Amino acid sequence: MADVIQLLPESIANQIAAGEVVQRPASVVKELMENSIDAGATAITLIVKEGGKTLIQVIDNGCGMSETDARMSLERHATSKIRKADDLFSLRTMGFRGEALASVAAVAQMEMKTRLADRDLGTRLVVEGSEVIVQEPVACEKGTSISVKNLFYNIPARRNFLKSNAVELRHILEEFYRLALAFPSVAFTFFQGDEKTYNLQPEKLSHRIVHLFGRSFENQLIPCSEETEYLRITGYIGKPGFARKTRGEQFFFVNHRFIRSNYLHHAVMNAYEGLLPEQSYPFYVLFLELDPRNIDVNVHPTKTEIKFDDERTVYNILRAAVRQALGVHHLAPSLDFDTDVNLIDKLQTAGKSLQEIFIQERFLTSGKQTWKTLFPDELKNDKQDAGKVHKDLQTELSGTVVPHTATTTEGVFQIANRYIVQPAGKGLLIIDQQAAHERVLFERFQQAMCLRRGESQQVLFPQSLTLPAGDFALLTEMMPELEALGFRLELFGNQTFLITGVPAGINEVNGKELLEGTLEQFKNHSDLSLPVADRLARALARRACLKAGSQLQPGEMQSLVQQLMNCKNPQYSPSGQLVLFVLDETRIASYFNRS
Repeated sequence: MADVIQLLPESIANQIAAGEVVQRPASVVKELMENSIDAGATAITLIVKEGGKTLIQVIDNGCGMSETDARMSLERHATSKIRKADDLFSLRTMGFRGEALASVAAVAQMEMKTRLADRDLGTRLVVEGSEVIVQEPVACEKGTSISVKNLFYNIPARRNFLKSNAVELRHILEEFYRLALAFPSVAFTFFQGDEKTYNLQPEKLSHRIVHLFGRSFENQLIPCSEETEYLRITGYIGKPGFARKTRGEQFFFVNHRFIRSNYLHHAVMNAYEGLLPEQSYPFYVLFLELDPRNIDVNVHPTKTEIKFDDERTVYNILRAAVRQALGVHHLAPSLDFDTDVNLIDKLQTAGKSLQEIFIQERFLTSGKQTWKTLFPDELKNDKQDAGKVHKDLQTELSGTVVPHTATTTEGVFQIANRYIVQPAGKGLLIIDQQAAHERVLFERFQQAMCLRRGESQQVLFPQSLTLPAGDFALLTEMMPELEALGFRLELFGNQTFLITGVPAGINEVNGKELLEGTLEQFKNHSDLSLPVADRLARALARRACLKAGSQLQPGEMQSLVQQLMNCKNPQYSPSGQLVLFVLDETRIASYFNRS
């Protein structure tokens, strides 16, 4: 048999390697701006066009490169950061693998101009698909300017997977925010095409936060700091009353590198326990500094995930620091690691006691578990029984409309304020009220989108909603779909909408919270393979549906059942969750073991 294993051509190997580093335009922005930071730049300009698909340009006043270094920077694993393996465990720079420029050059048309401070001329390189087309002297400013054009021009399949310009721009802005927050002493300028979006001068962190996210943050920032031998924490957290329905304005930096960590996020949320409105998220920008030998940053290609050698200690110090900050500002008592007594006293005087919360949660949880124990087969029921009851109930309920003001309806009741039970032939119809309402709303919103004619109800007092630039761009792009659903929005200053109307027939009276919550669902909890209209309809249905724990009057229950039976697919929620099943006479009898 002939030999079949061979080395890949260099160009293909580079494209494969680039796939780990360059996933979308935002990846290029991250890598180039981090290189500028490492080069000691005190001023960085970012220019993007068409969501970064046609142009990404990063200009800095850093140290620049010699002609030899400029050429070497295009080679894979060429780096100035590492000389021996031990250097991996003492890194304090942003980049270190020597992959960034080589990876970008493999999948784009790139031009670099760079000059050392003590040289009269710099170097210009033009690269296409890893091949150097031009290398020549050039007159240019001290520092480095890199232009990346037509990303993935040589890999059409990858380019086709890029999202709309607004979505790609939002990801770029996320990277811009992270670096602008991590280095407030550096000046950052951001152009979208010819429009200057941000012009940030060197400043304190608190001022940088306000200039990035808006003046509303002036009144909500709480300083947070803690220092131990192992870990130092600095930064700001938001007052609970300013918590939003959308996530995204939460940032962790470890040694000035942005990271993602559900574990650390849980520590912060634990510190806020009992102080936040339901389904809301506090703002925070928190910096953790510790010996690089106690962390491993080399666990993910984008370096946004790291490992601590002692996660539990980090968790406890972080939670205590946030609680301490809240306590100092009289929002919660100051706590140490050992006791939560003061917090319990505070919460008991502020509202519902912890005992009441515990009893309610225990009842709901145990009720759900008991239901699963008693009826394991029923919970696995599929479309056969649900489809049959759909037809039966459509016949039984046709022409029977029960008004919401009705006070009695024979045989309809709730279990644990989350399940609706109604007789159906010789059995019982069991309905998950939240999933049912989500299905009803989803099909209503879908129809409104198709007809481009959603009913709207005017809000009594219009509300203004100021958004980060990325969310503002995303919402602007979705304006036709939002108006089709029934939202009425007007531009109201920089990155601000005025909400004058919301979709009719929704119990949510706070238009700002409704729109924020819908945006949160759309960004973080929707299936990216679906069209925007379907994703938005799902997001709004999920946000606006009545939740488990809502007590309903008999007439409301009957009306919801009827609306569900009129749906095209009443058996399942838009996310695929089972909505209803039938507990028939035979199954009921089987639990009594009659001989």
